[in-house]
Amino acid sequence: MKNLDKGKIIIKSPAKINLYLEVIGKREDGFHELAMIMQNIDLSDYLELEINNEGLIKLETDCNNLSVSNDNLIVKSANLLRKNSNIEFGANIFLRKNIPIGAGLAGGSSNAAATLIGLNKLWNLNLDQKKLCSLSSILGSDIPFFINGGTQLCFGRGEILEQLDSNFEYGVLLLKNPEVSVSTSETYKKYSKRFCNEYLKGSEMIEKKRKNLRDNVLNRLNFNNKDMPIKNDLQKIVENENDSVIQALYLLSNLKNCLTFSMSGSGPTCFALFKDVLTAKKELKENYKLFKDRGFDSWVCTFLKRGITLF
Repeated sequence: MKNLDKGKIIIKSPAKINLYLEVIGKREDGFHELAMIMQNIDLSDYLELEINNEGLIKLETDCNNLSVSNDNLIVKSANLLRKNSNIEFGANIFLRKNIPIGAGLAGGSSNAAATLIGLNKLWNLNLDQKKLCSLSSILGSDIPFFINGGTQLCFGRGEILEQLDSNFEYGVLLLKNPEVSVSTSETYKKYSKRFCNEYLKGSEMIEKKRKNLRDNVLNRLNFNNKDMPIKNDLQKIVENENDSVIQALYLLSNLKNCLTFSMSGSGPTCFALFKDVLTAKKELKENYKLFKDRGFDSWVCTFLKRGITLF
């Protein structure tokens, strides 16, 4: 038996937004070929992990709308790590939920990555980042991003990652109707049905698209005027079916200091960027009642230079 950490581990598990999301093809494995820029933001869940000697994964949460059974990504992640490492002990996990569910902010994916990183430490497994990324890709397409986090180019179905050294200090204002959630898988199906004739064919064309994003990424991240919108292909599907997305984008577009605005992921959360967090907070303070009256929850966040954090 290894010498295990007997204390409690607390992990900060941040959300992400998509600063670029382009669906460029369909893969042989059935997933979509993507070209994305993903960015961690300081809207975070927190996981508390402790060893138990019963060989069980026990999950509790303060969120009433979240399953704590085997279908939860936290439980799946823990069980995958146990199986891969051939260990007998378990863990008690408590999730403090702040990231809204079904929001396009990848809270579940972040929690899964946080579980892998946290249990790797708690169980003294000493798995390196490459192994954790490999395991995380089994669980879901967004999860590998969170192992390192920060700002990254994401290709393939999301598992091909290239870290970006960005020092942007934008403020982020998020809007989401708490009554609305969107199915990512259904959104991709609808996108494929409508736009499959535009997909790139062949590895050369796909690599050319990746290179173009690499070469222009810093220009794309310098949002200095409203003529530089953020690309999100899934928005073309979701905003046609979801009034809350149309309303959120309209509200954000009319904020006087907004640099750019978009939907994140498969939505329905939408966001605007401002030159700094103080400007974003000022806009939220001035418009909070308007947002609330229209049915939106709202947050102000900063960009994070890294993802999962252990305390």
